[in-house]
Amino acid sequence: MAKPLMAKATAVWLVDNTTISFKQIADFVGMHELEIQGIADGDVAAGVKGFDPIANNQLTQDEIDAAESDPLHKLKLKFNAAAVGEEKRRGPRYTPLSKRQDRPNAILWLVKFHPELADSQIAKLVGTTKPTIQSIRERTHWNISNMQPIDPVALGLCKQTELDAAVQKAAAKRAKEGVPMDDDERRKLLSTEQSLGMETEPKIPTAIEGLETFSLGGDDDDEDDRSDDKIDADSFFNLPGDSDDDDDEQP
Repeated sequence: MAKPLMAKATAVWLVDNTTISFKQIADFVGMHELEIQGIADGDVAAGVKGFDPIANNQLTQDEIDAAESDPLHKLKLKFNAAAVGEEKRRGPRYTPLSKRQDRPNAILWLVKFHPELADSQIAKLVGTTKPTIQSIRERTHWNISNMQPIDPVALGLCKQTELDAAVQKAAAKRAKEGVPMDDDERRKLLSTEQSLGMETEPKIPTAIEGLETFSLGGDDDDEDDRSDDKIDADSFFNLPGDSDDDDDEQP
């Protein structure tokens, strides 16, 4: 269901100028019922000026009257014929000014760790242009010496689900084309959930755990040498200087 513009300011106006229930207002503006009650108590949206939905062509007076007379009635936005058939604007993703300097680092990370991604996919993920991506691929970017690869998800330039979807799409394309891949490339084409679910290294069976440093075979000659080198316990008590003469001199 579509929500009105300036939802909180619209809720303030409805609380101040109508007798519509908090539940009806909350459902209409997409807020919680307790937030609407907080607006009525003055604890929420203090200082926010009400936004008249009637004057701004979002509600009709008849719709408000119907909601006031029937607590179960759900408010509906006024039909706007001008918005019918409106298409979403196509183009690169908008990146805030505070994060635009991080885009080259994110592109370098994608090029390094996901070279299977097409330029169009990278441009859609981080909101850049193909010439910029190409210059980073070819390491001809003017600031390439100062760039560090940083995960675009960590930078807030895209969502992890969006990156996973792009990687999976690239994996399906490469599988369809029959391009051979080694184990490292195959792991890169996994989603985050799949890679986190994999074991980092093969486990040793419990029955032989702790015996991995021992060899399964041995040399009989080595065993004979070890048997010949056995030390007699009496030799530990034969101190230097002891002889049979000392025993003869004793009374």
